[in-house]
Amino acid sequence: MKPHAEIAEVWPRDGYIRLVGHLHGRPVRDTDDWRLLLVRRARTDQRLRYKVRLAGDRFESELPVADLSTDGQAEVEEWDIHLTDGEAQLRAGRQLDDIRDKKKIMVFPEQCVDGLRVRPYYTVKDNLSLKCRTGNDL
Repeated sequence: MKPHAEIAEVWPRDGYIRLVGHLHGRPVRDTDDWRLLLVRRARTDQRLRYKVRLAGDRFESELPVADLSTDGQAEVEEWDIHLTDGEAQLRAGRQLDDIRDKKKIMVFPEQCVDGLRVRPYYTVKDNLSLKCRTGNDL
């Protein structure tokens, strides 16, 4: 299995999304400076980075939902979640459990901030992404 950021907990509330998990398949050194990296799927040059707290291979990070606001040209935007140390870019997801097809099973609450609705979701490959919608349509 490829190295990845294994998600254990997703906490969407109070205008933030908190992620907890561990780095799988990649040794962690004390000197590593890991960051949570969000990549806008429609414009991969648009990236957001957030601090990560590490304890061994366990990580914890959070991101403000309001940061996901974009130029408003699309009603739906998607952001893919990674962890990076500047060298490696590990996709965040949940691969090490026996639950398949999480996209249909695990549904997270949506948050609304300034007309932007944001919901974490698992992709068909069990990676974690964020879906952002503007307007009243769900």
